[in-house]
Amino acid sequence: MKPQYLRELIKTVLSIKTSKELEDFFEGLFTPQELLEIPVRLQIIKLLKKGVPQHTIAKKLGVGVATVTRGSREIKMGRFKKI
Repeated sequence: MKPQYLRELIKTVLSIKTSKELEDFFEGLFTPQELLEIPVRLQIIKLLKKGVPQHTIAKKLGVGVATVTRGSREIKMGRFKKI
């Protein structure tokens, strides 16, 4: 992915003023499946930061352990400090 495309996406998301506008934007941009999967990724991060074991998270959210491990790896790399 070209870096300028990511910067443009971020700029666009930051310009959206209301939660309804953001919801409409996401519904237009993402497939129904992506709209189900992306919020689950956030829940993975939140549960990991609470100290919930990876296998427990995977079972609770119906995802693979590898998906949870990826979230854990990103936390270790210093991401998600404000979550």
